[in-house]
Amino acid sequence: MASCVVTGAGGFIGGHLVADLVAQGIDVRAVDAKPIESWYLVAPEAESRALDLTDREACRQAVEGAERVFNLAADMRGIGFIEGNKAQCMLSVLINTHMLMAAHKVGVERFFYASSACVYAAGKQDRPDVDALAEPDAYPAMPEDGYGWEKLFSERMCRHYSEDFGLETRVARYHNVYGPEGTWTGGREKAPAAICRKVATAQLSGDDSIEIWGDGEQTRSFTYIDDCVAGTQLIAASDVDEPLNLGSSEMVTINQLVDLVEHVAGTKLERRYLLDAPQGVRGRSSDNSLILERLGWEPTTSLAQGIEATYRWIYDDIRARGSASSNGGGEDRRQSERAKAARTA
Repeated sequence: MASCVVTGAGGFIGGHLVADLVAQGIDVRAVDAKPIESWYLVAPEAESRALDLTDREACRQAVEGAERVFNLAADMRGIGFIEGNKAQCMLSVLINTHMLMAAHKVGVERFFYASSACVYAAGKQDRPDVDALAEPDAYPAMPEDGYGWEKLFSERMCRHYSEDFGLETRVARYHNVYGPEGTWTGGREKAPAAICRKVATAQLSGDDSIEIWGDGEQTRSFTYIDDCVAGTQLIAASDVDEPLNLGSSEMVTINQLVDLVEHVAGTKLERRYLLDAPQGVRGRSSDNSLILERLGWEPTTSLAQGIEATYRWIYDDIRARGSASSNGGGEDRRQSERAKAARTA
């Protein structure tokens, strides 16, 4: 019996969170809809289960006997998928709804929900020099269509389960999490991983150019995975029952992000801008005033540090495959091999 449940454990953030919890000696049940052999990371010390959490009974099985729940499960991919699959993104509402119902029924003490910066009103993100987003900026509500609406609705569900049923809930709004051991191709990758892949592929193949989605002047802040994992546990254990930003306030343009990756790679490439490609909002950054005030916390990893670690890992992973092609098949096989090795360790 596990005292702590992590859903979405087969994903990038969930896998790192499980690994950190078990390193602390915590009994963890790791749950994801994907077959275990396809998870990004598998902690052999954890109890790993493949369960489809859109199903209510599966949620009951996931939380049975647990004291704490970290609900990170969602159908989440890159901006291209989000903009083209709004209904599918919104179906993730079944996961959080059924998880809350199951957690309340079995007597879970604390429920953490992983929300997103996509809940913020689109009108506050319509220019590159946007003001950093503070928690109240989610209302009046006009979040990113599809995925953002699902996240905002699920935040409210957490709030009302706390008010009506006494279930202690905590919510973090993740801002663009990246780092090693994550996906870097196939449509699920975020901008840092995609750019690292493009630069590494160009470097290994001898190409002298890369494609950039948009004009490169759109702005973002990016959160390193170690900071995300630490902040997640801090928020989950805190007495702050309102949503908190979990992100970096270090805002850069996509062109500046490319500059950083090129600096790490020791190269300079021609940039071909795809102006009709999915770009998301024009500008987004995290205002960390509230989490600093309430919990005394800020990220500790600079973007330069995080990008260097991420690029080195992606470069080595591509080179280990023996090919600079980015079709994703080799990556899937490599992830499967890592997962199987972890399970038998």
